[in-house]
Amino acid sequence: MTESLSVRELSVRFGRTAAVRGVSFDLAPGECLALVGESGSGKSVTARSLLGLAGERAEVAADRLALGAEDLRRADDRRWRRIRGRRIGLVLQDALVSLDPLRTVGAEIAEVLRTHRLATRAELPSRVIELLASTGLSEPETVAARYPHQLSGGQRQRALIASALAGRPGLLIADEPTTALDVTVQAQLLTLLEGLRDRGTGLLLISHDLAVVARIADRIAVMHDGRIVEQGAAADVLDAPEHPYTARLLASAPAAPAAGATARPLTPAGPPVLSAEGLRLRYPGSGNDAVHGVGFEVAPGEALGLVGESGAGKSTVARIVLGLQEPDAGTVRLDGRPWSPLPERARRPRRRALAAVFQDPLSSFDPRYTVQRIIAEALPATTRAQRRTRIGELLAEVGLDDGTLSRRPLELSGGQRQRVAIARALASAPELLVCDEPVSALDVSLQAQILDLLARIRAERGLAMLFVSHDLAVIRQVCDRVAVMKDGAVVESGRTADVFEAPAHPFTRELLTAAPRLRLRGSRTSADPAAAAVPPGSGGPEG
Repeated sequence: MTESLSVRELSVRFGRTAAVRGVSFDLAPGECLALVGESGSGKSVTARSLLGLAGERAEVAADRLALGAEDLRRADDRRWRRIRGRRIGLVLQDALVSLDPLRTVGAEIAEVLRTHRLATRAELPSRVIELLASTGLSEPETVAARYPHQLSGGQRQRALIASALAGRPGLLIADEPTTALDVTVQAQLLTLLEGLRDRGTGLLLISHDLAVVARIADRIAVMHDGRIVEQGAAADVLDAPEHPYTARLLASAPAAPAAGATARPLTPAGPPVLSAEGLRLRYPGSGNDAVHGVGFEVAPGEALGLVGESGAGKSTVARIVLGLQEPDAGTVRLDGRPWSPLPERARRPRRRALAAVFQDPLSSFDPRYTVQRIIAEALPATTRAQRRTRIGELLAEVGLDDGTLSRRPLELSGGQRQRVAIARALASAPELLVCDEPVSALDVSLQAQILDLLARIRAERGLAMLFVSHDLAVIRQVCDRVAVMKDGAVVESGRTADVFEAPAHPFTRELLTAAPRLRLRGSRTSADPAAAAVPPGSGGPEG
């Protein structure tokens, strides 16, 4: 089944707030249209309106909203239930949240087949296996019998796609389907989506990752403040943006150094702040080491990047460094003194020497606390007046004003929350900052602002930084040196420019080849690991 989609003057209001204003576009069978823009621009609200999922309080209006010959404006709840899954499929960003934790993956997919009467009871098991296999899963029978939490991120996302494809929809809406996935899994899923598009499925892709959009999209619609401000062929929009907002988005993408640029000389400013040697850890019940033989050093003012696939051991190393996980073997030294393994009582007086910034600050904050209390918790015991003054200084350092003090995490944007997380991390005046995927969930302009902020703070304070990320463009922009991890071991390390431009290990070359590239004035894809992304630039306002 193929489906065309036609949208004219779509508007969505929530009370007095206009989330989507006058949006118009068409999507033909076998075409990929990408909606891009900052958080809050109206991308996801637009997509949900096409499925009748804008919400009970939403007021949806349009001059035309048609799926093939059917007027979606006239669809009632019963009709929407027949359309969702059967004619329009939906793939969301977080498969762990989207899949039912109380059912096996096979049962979840089978329900779609039963609901739309696409298989008999006897046919269900084989049809489920067939769908999972079509997404590239190597052991579909095993995956079908497992619960979502028993699968890796890539396996879950493939299972979610299999569920979306079970109804054989002619149109698939993919809302940030690859955001938090490592580059190899991301490349596999993009290949899968490309195959669906090439077989006639219409694909509406919502993404803040311009490199992903550049690879797969035929056309791009740029959204800002609820409106489409620019729309056209992908190559035209990326190569010669007409709207200032589009140009600003492109300038915000993480930038690689220009070709021929020399690497920044690394002259250690003193003994290493952090050193690790022979780290090994095996989780109970697992047959393999999560980390084995890992060693590295981080000098004052230096940033070391840890990269690798999901399950490579990057975050486990970060937890060992933070003293949140004890290694089975090996040592960590902080400022030349033993740090791990040590009893927590011995570490506690020195904990202020290191701090962490995580991927999702919302889950690491107490939602009941105000920003003032969140930061105050990390400050040393002083008078109330001194704490208030210091909190104001920290907020100013991360680009926030005093108006943020009384607000709670849910009242902040993603970029504001991450700035608060950085302010809290800086409150103890640490010598080492451990950043675990600190920008992976942010759109490109917010990402650029946070990376610029971290770079400025590192330069001003002389902070050492251990930076964990699956985003190679971010690592290349931020880090002086990089360590590439696979299956719990470091397989290659060195200056970032050297490793990226002349990778020595086959796995490093595989990572660099798999990473989507944003190349202007050229083809939509590139496997050139040394290709520059886009010129550096300042991000736009936080949305």
